[in-house]
Amino acid sequence: MLTSTDRYLARLIALPLFGTLVIAAMLLVLDKMLRLFDFVASEGGPVSVVWQMLANLIPEYLSLGIPIGLMLGILLAFRKIATSSELDVFRAVGMSYGRLLRVPYMYAIALALVNLAIVGYIQPYARYAYEGLRFELRSGALGASIKVGEFTKLGGRLTLRIEQSRNEGRNLSGIFVRAESRNGQSVTATAKAGQFMATDDPDTIILRLTQGVLVHDAPSFRTPRVLSFSAHDLPIDLPKIESFRGRGGADRELTIPELVQVGRDSRTSETLRNETRANFHFRLVEVAMMLLLPLLAVALAIPPKRSSSALGVFLSIVMVVTYHKVNEYAEGMGALGRIDPLIALWVPFLLFAALIGWMYHVIAHVPGGQPIGALERGVAKLGAVFKRLFRNRRQAES
Repeated sequence: MLTSTDRYLARLIALPLFGTLVIAAMLLVLDKMLRLFDFVASEGGPVSVVWQMLANLIPEYLSLGIPIGLMLGILLAFRKIATSSELDVFRAVGMSYGRLLRVPYMYAIALALVNLAIVGYIQPYARYAYEGLRFELRSGALGASIKVGEFTKLGGRLTLRIEQSRNEGRNLSGIFVRAESRNGQSVTATAKAGQFMATDDPDTIILRLTQGVLVHDAPSFRTPRVLSFSAHDLPIDLPKIESFRGRGGADRELTIPELVQVGRDSRTSETLRNETRANFHFRLVEVAMMLLLPLLAVALAIPPKRSSSALGVFLSIVMVVTYHKVNEYAEGMGALGRIDPLIALWVPFLLFAALIGWMYHVIAHVPGGQPIGALERGVAKLGAVFKRLFRNRRQAES
């Protein structure tokens, strides 16, 4: 049963945790959104595809933002009670650090399970859907093959150019179209406006042209036939578009049970087996690392006495991001078969766990202990040097 102290800590952790998670996810989404707009615009696709692609990337960004949000949520909560001397009161009434970590570990276990569900099951399907949208953009399945202001070949026998497109391609203007048949006949038309219309045949669409001129030529004609029209329907055979591959073309598209199945299959090539095993262990260590974050957060949250240094906040982000990058490098080495994935990914985890365990032991069980005390003193001295230089410069200028 939660006590009033537990509920108090839960409230302190919740705001920075979810605030950091939302901000981190939004920053990643905004960074990717700009590149997706450029990609979709270059392929001539509709703007709505950008939002679909971003929605499929959210699980991946959440899997990155959840550990950082958990770390900063716990760290800022304990930093607040440390700088306001509330931590000294808790310790004075007999509450150990282990007791104070009850609520942080509730958050950690719950978010670790959420992250496991994301990286193990949700993210593979979302990644596959994202790659499917990229494929459809490049293949023209979303109408992306017709680009405004350029001559576009459709099916090898049709050339189309459109000056302007409004309402996501519903209203076209400045149209040039040339269609050739196998017997040498050709139809060339220009029109002021036009519109694509669906037919009962999914492989054929109608280009309805208005206010234009049509030139019909054939080997049997002495001169091409020219006529003006107020409306003319031109059938267009859509080019054949190959279907997208099945899910599982990349290890990031496989769920955890599927990774295990592929890794144990004797018929699997050694290269694919190494890739799937490396990705499997990468996902597990990323989730397991979240169970160490409460200890790391407490060790870095408490500044030295009579100090308000925020070095621990900066160092916590550096450590989490660095460990993630080490895991990515280890996954790459394991996928190449240079190091066994089990060793490549779990040895750094054990070293990281040993470092965090030592830091927590120093802050929790060594009287006056400060695991980053040397760094704190170094930063304090460096800050004093800069202050002195700044003061001397101001005196010289005055």
